Amino acid sequence: MIEPTWTPERVEQLRSYFEAGLSCRDIAVNIGVSRNAVIGKLSRLNLTHATPDERRARRKKSTVPTAPKTRAKQQLQLLQAVYEQPHGAVPIVSSNSCSLFELSEQRCRWPISTPGAHDFCFCGNTPLGGMPYCSGHSRLAYQTGSRQRAARG
Repeated sequence: MIEPTWTPERVEQLRSYFEAGLSCRDIAVNIGVSRNAVIGKLSRLNLTHATPDERRARRKKSTVPTAPKTRAKQQLQLLQAVYEQPHGAVPIVSSNSCSLFELSEQRCRWPISTPGAHDFCFCGNTPLGGMPYCSGHSRLAYQTGSRQRAARG
């Protein structure tokens, strides 16, 4: 016969551990059930640390969406930063653009534009040996991190 997960003794242990301030993980380990089982039972027993007003305020704060114009502006700034060339660097010219059907290992796979847009294509220039991108796009794709630059400097 299968024993129920939440016996009266376990529920009492759950209440006492919850009141003592133990985390759901610690309660689960002590009782011998999963963390999700503890969370579910606490919810069904209506035991929470936050008041309804605190939960509502937390939910409001976390669900405030970023304004679409702000998000688009941030994306534009990011793209500009990525495509800015260091002083003296050769600009990337994708004169051999190709479609997905024309793409092969002998063509740079850097996407140009937005997938689904009428002008979407791939760079198509000759890639560096064994790499998926041409020299210009490899420079963009494989930038060293700021930590690595600091260690070298």
